[in-house]
Amino acid sequence: MTLPLNPQFVETDLDQINSFEGDIVVLITPNGGLDPLARRVNKLCKGALNRFVGSDAFEKMENGATKLLAYPAGMVAKGIVILKTAKKTDLSEARKSGAAAAKACGAGDVMFLAGASKITAALTQGFVLRRYDFTDHKTADQAESGALTVLCSAAETVAEDYETMAATAEGVFFTRDLVNEPSNVLTTTEFADRLLALSDLGVKVTVLEEDELQKLGMGSLLCVGLGSRSPTKMVVMEWQGGGDEKPFALVGKGVVFDTGGISLKPAAGMEDMTMDMGGAGVVAGVMKSLALRKAAANVVGLVGLVENMPDGAATRPGDVVTSMKGDTIEVINTDAEGRLVLADVLWYAQKTFEPTGVINLATLTGAIIIGLGHENAGVFSNNDELARKFLNAAKAEGEGAWRMPMGDAYDKLIKSRIADMKNVGGRAAGSITAAQFLQRFVQADMPWIHLDIAGVASVAADTDLAPKGATGWGVRALDRLVSDMLEPVAPVDPVDG
Repeated sequence: MTLPLNPQFVETDLDQINSFEGDIVVLITPNGGLDPLARRVNKLCKGALNRFVGSDAFEKMENGATKLLAYPAGMVAKGIVILKTAKKTDLSEARKSGAAAAKACGAGDVMFLAGASKITAALTQGFVLRRYDFTDHKTADQAESGALTVLCSAAETVAEDYETMAATAEGVFFTRDLVNEPSNVLTTTEFADRLLALSDLGVKVTVLEEDELQKLGMGSLLCVGLGSRSPTKMVVMEWQGGGDEKPFALVGKGVVFDTGGISLKPAAGMEDMTMDMGGAGVVAGVMKSLALRKAAANVVGLVGLVENMPDGAATRPGDVVTSMKGDTIEVINTDAEGRLVLADVLWYAQKTFEPTGVINLATLTGAIIIGLGHENAGVFSNNDELARKFLNAAKAEGEGAWRMPMGDAYDKLIKSRIADMKNVGGRAAGSITAAQFLQRFVQADMPWIHLDIAGVASVAADTDLAPKGATGWGVRALDRLVSDMLEPVAPVDPVDG
């Protein structure tokens, strides 16, 4: 398990800079302004900061960019990382700046000279998120991640501000680890066991096995795993932090490996299908974040865990299965299995918990990558207010999301000749017809969002806040949505204004 750095927030002490041997991050404003901490560094390195600030190179740096001055004369520090950042910036940009500093620093100890910056907590979170490295399966000795010391004003207050961000960072790391794991390690059983461990944090976790799923009539979910030796499971995670009100539900697709089944995928790139449980990974990360920060809300997370393999017992194209809802589905393509998983889990979530709203997440379609690339998840919804609230939360956290259309015309594309519906509607509007399929398993009055995260869950290049691989996209946005929408606002003390 990869744990985030545990930053130490320390009151500003200029003398600590003199003897620090790791990398030192210095904040410099776009107009070249140096705060007292930066001036101390400038004095120690014999004016090197002033010389750089006066250069064309500094002038050409964008806000949030960095420059490393290695082994500065007059200092024992290994390097000075100059971070060009405005005093006033939004939290999303602050996180990106902190992450840029983390990328510029080498392995080992770091001292972040935040001083009186108003965005210290967000800078720190960005640094911590970018410092993630998945090394569980590397046998060579790994470099120590080092310690992070943040020199700042009002250190105790900043540390309190960071507590919630720390919980969210740990949820993000949990998601990234799950998505990065190879499928011979993260089997459906191992996945369920890792979720059971959340009970140590106060989450009520229940694992439903195949015999229980059969009794519930979950033919849609179960048909996906018929060709696998790994048993299909559904895991329910309940966080009860908000009293007696009905919970909000999060539902995730947890296909631990997707060969495509009988509709076999091409060999090239199939190794990436270890990430096809990304939706379930995000749900798990959100539940961990909520538990760690003791969220004052009721949230239930449900994930369908399954492996999609070809076998003599596997579901065939042309088979008809019956969902828990009772609707029949003609399986045209066994590689469109995620919607089959979600259909039954969505229906179970609504019938069992009567939630106030539902958001499902899935690495569902390649079509969404064609439409939105790797910058945005697709947002499909039957409720404008819920969609607006989610999009606002995603924007505040800097997690790209874009609302996509739905409508009856698209729904007609999944009409089946021999069953109530078919699981694909052709190449045209592939991500939309997948959403239309899922909507058939959402009760008419239920506020619902489907998030297609195929393009953002795991990527081949570094992002602003993560190295290449699993991103943990969605954990921060959904945690913020829960906070904004479900948790009560603390009353203002009239004496303090």
